Amino acid sequence: MAHRFSIREVARQAGVSDATVDRVLHSRPGVRPATIGLVRQAIADLEAQSTQLELSGRRFMIDVVVDAPARFHMAARRALEAELPLLRPAVFRARFHMRERWGSGSLVLQLDAIARRGSHGVLLKAPDTPEIAAAIQRLARAGIPVVTFVTDVPGSPRLAYVGMDNRAAGATAAYLMHSWLAGRHGSVAVTLSNGIFQGEEERETGFRSTMRALGGRREVHYLPASDGLDGTAYEVMRAALAEHQDLSGLYSPGGGNPGLARAWRESGHLPKVFIGHDLNPENALLLSDGTLSVVLHHNLQGDMHSACRALMHFHGALPGTWAPPSTPIDVITPYNMPAGPHR
Repeated sequence: MAHRFSIREVARQAGVSDATVDRVLHSRPGVRPATIGLVRQAIADLEAQSTQLELSGRRFMIDVVVDAPARFHMAARRALEAELPLLRPAVFRARFHMRERWGSGSLVLQLDAIARRGSHGVLLKAPDTPEIAAAIQRLARAGIPVVTFVTDVPGSPRLAYVGMDNRAAGATAAYLMHSWLAGRHGSVAVTLSNGIFQGEEERETGFRSTMRALGGRREVHYLPASDGLDGTAYEVMRAALAEHQDLSGLYSPGGGNPGLARAWRESGHLPKVFIGHDLNPENALLLSDGTLSVVLHHNLQGDMHSACRALMHFHGALPGTWAPPSTPIDVITPYNMPAGPHR
C-alpha cells in the first residue's frame, strides 16, 4: 500500500488509531479484515481529495453516511469531491460510510461511533425512524451538526435539510402524468424504493394529492417497496402487470428503473408515460431510448455545496445564520439532457 500520506493523516481519515494504521501498513497480524478495508479506503479517499490537502484555510473533517443503492453512493461521492476544492475559505475533507442495506441498528451504531470519535459535521441520507432521530439527537448533544440531504428526518434536531421540495416533485409528476394521459384509458402505478424514507413518502403524497386535485378518476395503484434494487423492482412490477392489465402509466419516485423497464418489456409493451427521478447513467440510457418519458432531476453537487455552507455557518467560518433554499427541480427530456457523463 505505497502512498504519500503520514500515518496520522491516514488514521484520522479512517477513524482508527495510529498504531492500527502502522500494523496494517506493515502487514502485522491482529487487525480485522474490516479494519484493513477501512485503512485502504482511507488512503484511496486521501488520494481523491489530495488537492484539498494542499490548500490553506480553516479545516473541517466531515462524515458522509448514506443508506442507498450503490449507484447513489458513487453519485454522492463524486458530487462532494467535485465541490470540495470550491469551498472557500474553508478546507473540507470527508470520510464516507455508505451501504446498500444497513442492518438493523448498524446505521445507528455508525452514527454513535462518529459521536464518540468526533466530527465537524455529518451529511446524512437515512430512513426517517425514531432510532435515527434519537442518534441525531446524540450527535447534536456532542456538538456535531447533522445535515440531511435528498431525504429528511424532520422530527430530529438536524441542522438543516438540503435537496428538492419532494412534495412539489411528486405534484410535478402528477401534473405531467395527468396531462399526457388525458383522453386515454388505463390505470397508473407508483412504486417506492422504501416507505421509511421521508423524501419518497413526500413525493408519493404530492403525487397522490395532486392527481386527486386535478379532478381525474384514473385509478392509481401503490405497489410494494423494492429497496431501489433492480431485481426486486422487476419482481414487483411483473406482479403488478399481471394483476392490473390496464396499466398505462408509471411513476417511480425512487430507484430500480432498469428492473421496472425489464418487466414492462417482457409484458410486450412499455408504459405510455414513465416518470423517474435523477439523471444517473441508468436513467440517462432509459431516457435516450424512449423508455423513460421524463426524469425529474436536481443538482446533487448543489446540495453538497449547501450542506457544507450550512456547516461553515454553524462553526463560524461564515458570518450569521443561513437556511438552505430548496434545490430547483429540473424536468429532463431526451431533448434537453445535459452533455457529458451523468452522475
